[in-house]
Amino acid sequence: MAEYFKVSADLANLTLILFFVFFSVGTLLWGPLSDKYGRKPVLLTGLSIYTAASIACAVAPDIYRLIAFRILQAIGGSGAFSVATAMIKDVYGTKRRESILAMVQSMVLISPAAAPVLGALLLKFMSWRGVFVVLTFIGMLALAGGVALKETIGRRNRGSLLQALGGLYKVIRNPNFSWLLALFSLPSLPSLAFVAASSYIYINGFGLSAQAYSYYFALNAVGLVLAPMLYMRISRRYRRRTLIIICFAAISTSGLLISFFGGFHPWILAIILLPATICTSGMRTPGANLMLEQQRENTGSASSLMSCFGIFMGSIGMSIISLNWNNTILVLGMLNLLIGLLCGALWLYVSRKPYVTQVPERFIPKESR
Repeated sequence: MAEYFKVSADLANLTLILFFVFFSVGTLLWGPLSDKYGRKPVLLTGLSIYTAASIACAVAPDIYRLIAFRILQAIGGSGAFSVATAMIKDVYGTKRRESILAMVQSMVLISPAAAPVLGALLLKFMSWRGVFVVLTFIGMLALAGGVALKETIGRRNRGSLLQALGGLYKVIRNPNFSWLLALFSLPSLPSLAFVAASSYIYINGFGLSAQAYSYYFALNAVGLVLAPMLYMRISRRYRRRTLIIICFAAISTSGLLISFFGGFHPWILAIILLPATICTSGMRTPGANLMLEQQRENTGSASSLMSCFGIFMGSIGMSIISLNWNNTILVLGMLNLLIGLLCGALWLYVSRKPYVTQVPERFIPKESR
């Protein structure tokens, strides 16, 4: 794309970085609006904007308008992303909700996980503009599915639009929610840092082709998609607190191994990064459930903040990894190491609080199995 528009790689990268920044900002808007106007209208509006912006991206005449249309695409796409979690809270109780969250998160993660592989495949047969045409059709399919959905919200916010947006402030003032929000958002920082740097590491660093890179990325992508369902399998045998401690320890260990051995061979990097990928993705299910349990109302606002902070932290990670480092792999390893240690210590503190221990979990004692 940089070569096509004859611009610098840094300017071309803004199409990705600003997409994530405005995706996170957009979630703050849609959640409170869904509390006031309903989930379905917000979902359909967001998908309509996404689809229209995808068409505009496909015909963008220059990099600046492409960046602008990508921002609109991000704002529209964030509507579906933020409303989905709120709809699950509307429909399902605590115990059943965790299973549904795991299922939906696995399905949602298929898109970013498969994107590099499918993107490399599509670019063999079409230009980058054709990729946006494909995204347009995907948006149209999602829009058709959204039309078929029923409204899920039981009681709407009857206040003004300003009061609805004020729901964000009410939610963030809840210290129980805020502690958990910080804890489960931080792991997105190294996770999305890898997404941003992976092509540079594998193609420029290891000298792989774009197609070969997609295969290495796919290994971690499989872990990303399967992790929520894996968590649901083992959460009946081990307590939530123990599993999350293990996850943060695994992220730190992966970070340490990446720092020392990640630059030796692409397979080594892919394999030692896999535990961090699985654990980061797997924790999203119990993390989301714990956060949703802290709010009896303003569910859309809570869902928005969860989406926003996760993506915002990821954007910070993408910005950090995109700086002119001498050793990008070392930086990636250190991010995983530090975030794993920080969040592990925070979880040891938070996990004994009543607002965490009182949330029902799936663990079944051995004598009851």
